[in-house]
Amino acid sequence: MIRRSSTTNLRRKLLVAAASVACMLAAPANAQSSDYPKQPIKIIVGYPPGGSGDITGRIVADMLSKQLNTAVVVENVGGAGGSIGAQRVVSAQPDGYTLLVGANNEIAINTLTNPSLKYDGINDLTHIGLINSQPLVLVANPKSNIKTIDDFVRKAKESPESLAYGTSGIGTSFHLVGELINHSADIAMLHVPYRGAAPLTTDLLGGQIELGIVVLSSALPHIKDGRLIAVGTTELERSASTPDIPALAEHDSLKGFNMGNWYTFAAPKGTPDDVIAKLQAALRAGLSDPEVRKRLEDAGSRPFNGTEDVNDFLAKESAKFKEIVSFADLKK
Repeated sequence: MIRRSSTTNLRRKLLVAAASVACMLAAPANAQSSDYPKQPIKIIVGYPPGGSGDITGRIVADMLSKQLNTAVVVENVGGAGGSIGAQRVVSAQPDGYTLLVGANNEIAINTLTNPSLKYDGINDLTHIGLINSQPLVLVANPKSNIKTIDDFVRKAKESPESLAYGTSGIGTSFHLVGELINHSADIAMLHVPYRGAAPLTTDLLGGQIELGIVVLSSALPHIKDGRLIAVGTTELERSASTPDIPALAEHDSLKGFNMGNWYTFAAPKGTPDDVIAKLQAALRAGLSDPEVRKRLEDAGSRPFNGTEDVNDFLAKESAKFKEIVSFADLKK
């Protein structure tokens, strides 16, 4: 009897001790997330400085710094269509101090076109909210005699496979837009991939290629000085910053056409729920600030509200991209 009682008491003491240790171990983690942030935050952008992704990232950094009263820095980790930067965040400690401003390429497209990619941009990240969407634009060199969407469709149908368009690379959102135009208008433009937007722009301005698909904000200076013709923008409605440029969707053969470059704000999977909640609140508050919205609009984009169902949006966009990749046979 004595031995049994002693054994029982010992077991109880061990259980109490184990519970105490578990509480002690859990306490720092809870404290760490509840007083977040207590150190600078890093935002990864998967593109070089100066582009639309970098501009969006820096606007978000300023917004977050103001809302959370902490330092926020942007680190540009370019390469592989944004995938290197995204992979950095996927692999980061899920503590809320390494975040991603990611575009549709590295979030939803690259995983469809590159089976060797080691992450899933939708499922391997926690998406905090949508930031903005930026239209692309189909532009033409003036020597092409393409001035309107009608001109473009007519020439493409009259000369099948002789009309070429350039983009900044195979499998990019720009390439997918071109293939969606082909599919929707029942035409067959040839795709000419370039190593980035700079050499494409040089050839467009020089007349070495007739058409190109580029970011609207980047093309605007050349459109305004008459060196490029804006045929049509790629989102459903005209851009607020360029109401005189028609949307491709206004043409009968391209009705419903809608595809731009969007950016989402994301954290490593496993980031504590209360940290995600703080970041969501900061994003929503920031995107409701008229000054922030004006900065995004001045950069040629359409701000989201931060209240949209980001996961539903990503699922629908991914399905659209998957369909384009399939009918254009873009999978490597």
